[in-house]
Amino acid sequence: MLFDIDFDVSVDQVTPVNLSLEAIREVEQFVYHEARLLDERRWQEWLDLWTEEGMYWIPHSYDQDSPYEHISLCWENKLLRELRIRRLENHRNWSQQPITQSGRVLGNLMIDGTDPEGYLVVRSSFHAMEWRGKDPVYRVGSLIHKLQAQEGGGWKLRMKQVNLVDRDAVHGAIQVYI
Repeated sequence: MLFDIDFDVSVDQVTPVNLSLEAIREVEQFVYHEARLLDERRWQEWLDLWTEEGMYWIPHSYDQDSPYEHISLCWENKLLRELRIRRLENHRNWSQQPITQSGRVLGNLMIDGTDPEGYLVVRSSFHAMEWRGKDPVYRVGSLIHKLQAQEGGGWKLRMKQVNLVDRDAVHGAIQVYI
């Protein structure tokens, strides 16, 4: 999947959708729940939110429209997400002594519509802070979630794109998920 250049990351060709207030609220709650799981380090529950082929992406440049032709800060499939979480949970992981704590605020959540493959495109902004017993790390930017509707209701993450305001800066290791 990492080298599968058929995975569609585009979000510029969406068809507007008319969702009920209840459906909009369900989408909002899904996105907020995802953020809460990250802040509470409930990694397995967070992994369970993803589709099998889902991708987590942090572009490196402002005009980057693909992870295939330019280096990304992060481009992770299911296997890489699981490996990172195993590392985060390992009590002998020196980079997590003490463990990273995080808190985030989401806002400006908007449903753009559906992409050509039928995935719901949701945008929001975030302000997050990470702390690991030293200087805090602030991360600010926007999020794009591509959500896949589930039979019987609910959503799964097809893609999460994190667009940092300072994405072209030099970053230390991004330990935990944004």
